[in-house]
Amino acid sequence: MDLFKIYSEGDKFFLPNLSIDLVIIGYRQRDLKCLLLKIDNKWLLPGGYIKIDESVKHAAKRILKERTGLDNQHLKFMSVFGDKDRQFKEEFVAYLKKKHLEWQEDSWVNNRFVTLTYYSLVEIDAIKPVIGNLDEQSSWFSFDNLPPMWMDHSSILTAARNRLKEDIQQEHLTYNLLPDKFTMPELHQLHQTILGEKLDRSRFQKKMLSSGIFERLPKLQKESPGRNPYQYCIKSKKTNPQR
Repeated sequence: MDLFKIYSEGDKFFLPNLSIDLVIIGYRQRDLKCLLLKIDNKWLLPGGYIKIDESVKHAAKRILKERTGLDNQHLKFMSVFGDKDRQFKEEFVAYLKKKHLEWQEDSWVNNRFVTLTYYSLVEIDAIKPVIGNLDEQSSWFSFDNLPPMWMDHSSILTAARNRLKEDIQQEHLTYNLLPDKFTMPELHQLHQTILGEKLDRSRFQKKMLSSGIFERLPKLQKESPGRNPYQYCIKSKKTNPQR
């Protein structure tokens, strides 16, 4: 659906006053990153609207697939952002003028919007980001070096990072950020990056292995000298290769 039709007739196809925003998180070179889209001179989270004839959960999965091309990807509900003044009329007015589109005071996008936010952990090399009708570019950014953001999306990113810190201490999620085969030192460094603190390596490895979800793979022969740590995978991937 093109920009003008979304702007002028979107309320015929989507639930009014409700949107979905996704924090798509990746990891590379000891840096936690998020996928952002560029509109004009600012960046925003991948997101979209909920079709009138679909569930919220299905809409979130659909938007994630449209942006990453992945099925059955990790996806976790995060929070609702719905301040009483959460509307972005000024941003839309400026953007539409640059696109030479007529501003309509009664357009549905001028109203207050509540957004349902999810976060997804992905392996960066496994996806090819797709831009939509409104977007000009997509790129990965470090959580520690974010560009100028649209709307309140920087606040959503802060909330997502804090939520991830909490969640990984309660359940095993982080392997979604790594390739199918990884070492315990790699997993250890990933957790340190997310938490922003040092973790005792021996205790960490014992904790991970005691969970029973990791399977050690046969040790590879290495021609060069030096340590050659074992690789691991998630046991469920033997019967279900998808994440």
